[in-house]
Amino acid sequence: MSKFLQGTIILIVAGLITRVLGFINRIVVARVIGEEGVGLYMMAVPTLVLAITLTQMGLPVAISKLVAEAETMGDEQKVKKILVVSLVITGTLSVLFFPAMVLLAPFLATTLFTDARTYYPLLAVAPVVPIVAVSSVLRGYFQGRQQMKPYAYSQLIEQIVRISLIAFCTEMFLPYGIEYAAAGAMFSAVLGELASLFYLVYIFKRKKPMKLRSQFFRYVKAGRETFIGLLRIAIPTTGSRLIGSIAWFLEPIVVARSLAIAGVATAAATKQYGELTGYALPLLMLPSFITYSLSTSLVPAISEAAAQRQPLLIEHRVQQGMRLSLITGGLAVVVLYVFADPIMLLMYGTSNAAVFVQVMAPFFLFYYCQGPLQAVLQGLDLAKAAMVNSFIGSAVKTACIFALATQPKLGIMGAALAIAIGTVLVTLLHFATIVQTISYSIYVLEYVYTLLTMAASGLIGHVAFRYWQYSLPINIRTLMAITVTTVTYIILLIMFNLVKCEELARLPFVRLFLRKKRF
Repeated sequence: MSKFLQGTIILIVAGLITRVLGFINRIVVARVIGEEGVGLYMMAVPTLVLAITLTQMGLPVAISKLVAEAETMGDEQKVKKILVVSLVITGTLSVLFFPAMVLLAPFLATTLFTDARTYYPLLAVAPVVPIVAVSSVLRGYFQGRQQMKPYAYSQLIEQIVRISLIAFCTEMFLPYGIEYAAAGAMFSAVLGELASLFYLVYIFKRKKPMKLRSQFFRYVKAGRETFIGLLRIAIPTTGSRLIGSIAWFLEPIVVARSLAIAGVATAAATKQYGELTGYALPLLMLPSFITYSLSTSLVPAISEAAAQRQPLLIEHRVQQGMRLSLITGGLAVVVLYVFADPIMLLMYGTSNAAVFVQVMAPFFLFYYCQGPLQAVLQGLDLAKAAMVNSFIGSAVKTACIFALATQPKLGIMGAALAIAIGTVLVTLLHFATIVQTISYSIYVLEYVYTLLTMAASGLIGHVAFRYWQYSLPINIRTLMAITVTTVTYIILLIMFNLVKCEELARLPFVRLFLRKKRF
């Protein structure tokens, strides 16, 4: 099995476990601090993501790409130079942004978010900045070497530690108010990231082929060319992520202001924003662990193929990525659309946010393709184009939030529609850029068959759910109907040849089964 497929499978398995743990984490938070507390928590998260984006400066992608190229040439000295220069850059930036988060927290809470209670979650999450500064460099290094196990295990450790502490941290501070409980939830995330960093440092020390501290400052002084090479990729990548992070940072501000114009009170606006971003969006983003894993593997794989000047291999990788994104994303869309109400009820004890899931689910098929497409652009040195596409999508999304959420008849649903519009636009722009750059064949029948598979399995799942309506409890009925939907979906995929037998045979558990059968 190729490194690309092997790395992707490792990340998919780890991503599945991580997302499930992450969802348990969100369920615990939702049940302990409620919709308003989740709203406070989710208002602080975009600020955290913005600070991390600024600290990382797009370096994980740049490190992954340059290390992959250096590996192809067998240049270990260049790998060491990349690591040393990257650590200096992220370390310097973390020294700047950590105190900035602490000092700006009161202004952000009272002036921009219009809810002074967000101050405590903002303050609690600030220590994560220097931690992520180091861990992002190490993750980029392992990705570049196409060693996905350390990256995958670090994510698992982060989630396990976080979920182990989340209930304790939230319940300990809950008597003081939901703002303190939200801060406790944030602090458990900091401790999870710290545990993840310790693991990455341990693995790096055990596996590294070079002594990083040896002649550290000499490598810093001689790293001008490496510094320029990193920034050449990192700055456009940062621009792309920064645009998304700034748009996400502005999102709760624009939503809060828009809902105020529509006549919604501050507490009610916080609750509605919590339902959308704390309940509905995490559920919609849950299936993206597959395409995120694919994106992580695609950057070094595309970079390696481009360095070796193999255009056919590049196209093959893109075709693989798109097909896997569509078939996995298609199943997610069907399940979320058909079973939104019972899933939300079983997970959170309320189905208030189910309407957001049903409205946005069809549009999120584009979201599941967006990550791999952006990874291809980064691997082809087209991070600048990805940045421009992200800027256009974010600007349109923000404008649509204000235009739609200010309408009293739409309110928070206007924000949901605006997020969907921005997602579709960015994905289409990424796809158009790739088609203009490389030779790419569009197999129309594959897309038609995928849509037919989605429609047929969704209909059968809906009928199954209704058939067992009066004879089974809702949890068993939902599980059985989702199983019927999934089995139908897989059968139709094989019938339409959307999943090929030779590709299934490459999966580790299938290969093991086939070996046992021979004997």
